[in-house]
Amino acid sequence: MESTPLNNVESLRYFTPELVLIAAVLLLIIWDLVARDKKTKLVGLVAISLAAVAVSGGMSAFLLSRELEPKNLFYGLLAFDRFSNMFRILFAAVTGTIVIFSIPAIPEGHTLPDRGVRDDKRDQGEFFTLLMVLTLGMNLMAESRSLLMIYLSLEIVSVISFVMAGFKINDAKSSEAALKYVIFGGVASGIMLYGMSWIFGVTQSLYLGECAVKIHQMTVAQGKVPEVVFVGTICMLAGFGYKISAAPFHMWTPDVYEGAPTPVTAFLSVGPKAAGFAVLVRFFADALGAQDVQMIGTTVIDSPWPVVAGCLAMATMTIGNLSALSQDNVKRMLAYSSVAHAGYMLLGFSVFSHLGVASIVFYIVTYCFMNLGAFLVVMMVAEKSNGDESIAAFRGLGRRAPITAGVMALFLFSLTGLPPFAGFIGKFYLFWALLKSGGAWNWTIAVVGMLNSVVSLFYYSRVVRAMFLEKSENTTPVDVRKLFGTLSVVLAVPTLVLGIYWAPVYDFVERSISMVR
Repeated sequence: MESTPLNNVESLRYFTPELVLIAAVLLLIIWDLVARDKKTKLVGLVAISLAAVAVSGGMSAFLLSRELEPKNLFYGLLAFDRFSNMFRILFAAVTGTIVIFSIPAIPEGHTLPDRGVRDDKRDQGEFFTLLMVLTLGMNLMAESRSLLMIYLSLEIVSVISFVMAGFKINDAKSSEAALKYVIFGGVASGIMLYGMSWIFGVTQSLYLGECAVKIHQMTVAQGKVPEVVFVGTICMLAGFGYKISAAPFHMWTPDVYEGAPTPVTAFLSVGPKAAGFAVLVRFFADALGAQDVQMIGTTVIDSPWPVVAGCLAMATMTIGNLSALSQDNVKRMLAYSSVAHAGYMLLGFSVFSHLGVASIVFYIVTYCFMNLGAFLVVMMVAEKSNGDESIAAFRGLGRRAPITAGVMALFLFSLTGLPPFAGFIGKFYLFWALLKSGGAWNWTIAVVGMLNSVVSLFYYSRVVRAMFLEKSENTTPVDVRKLFGTLSVVLAVPTLVLGIYWAPVYDFVERSISMVR
């Protein structure tokens, strides 16, 4: 759909969810400065953060429900369409969940952890402020229609993620995680910027729509995708692959996920990953026209993108699953698991079709529930076992905390892709998009994906076995926090329900992936 770019003033009415987040950042800073009592400060910080994401998500839902015409905002830098609004809602929901994750436990005899009790973290005001900025950056990633905005929004998310990964300032693992994140992020960012320079050099434009016109003309003239476009796109995939943890750009993931505070790890595993897929899909569909069949007369132009994406998907799935097999730290295991799940999502991406995009977005929705739930249970167990995140800490949990063990098993089975859980339906649509496209190449990728799903069952079942089949020396019941226990059940409900009755959610997703042109 063609759309005339709006000027800065006209664009503001469609930019209200981001303006709310910006206002929340300012309010959090002010509240952190003026509030003196620690408990009052924390309550205010949580209230402002939850209110901000609720209003931002609510406004996005309202704009989505009005069926407004897609718009190019700020002279074409950003997009306002159903695709971006849907991701705005998703990011608001994920951030709200992480805000609840981040509420600290209050030790007995203390009104709130103070420096003497909890001296390994920075001030809570800083944490929630960074979280709001990170959410703003993810929104901008999903909306970007310019190479400049793609780079700037990705850097906003990356730089804030560096800080949050090293939030435990006196923890060597956290500091190591942040340093590795910075190094890998800097390298990936440089390669991506280099690739953008190739795209800009050949198209003479930063706007994706204009790039698409020039690239299409060159493709028709040469009868194939120009080499310069191929090289530039491969370099840009370094930046996208780094953000979604795709191989070989995943090497930062296990160390960062293990060393970062668990709420940060949970957030990085779903939020920036979803934003990375949003900008990846938009770039390939908008700038490269990968979803459009290009022809010269009656001859279909051979495109390299399905092969590139398919190889990336197979490598990512295989490396992630095989690496997870030997992990004893559950957070590290879930880190490699998240790499494998990025590979599953790339299955839908590799077909470059409307059905493929719908399957990716639907899988992201289901993945958010089950992965956030799994990390929440890891937090709950570690909190009651002096920070132990190993599989050994889960031994006997089925007897000591049956509800917690039950929901953890539900999350893990869903991550595996077993019925009747949401993960099974999500994977079904990914494989269906692949097989419907047909061809020996797509069938090969599908077989590799199915074999990888079988492999994943082995390492997920290690945790389930420890919870229900192994005995623990400590037989004392685990009294988890009521807030976390309730939230784990809340996350478990859609994980189960979407495996039984998913049609309304999928239909909503399928209708919401239209993009402005």
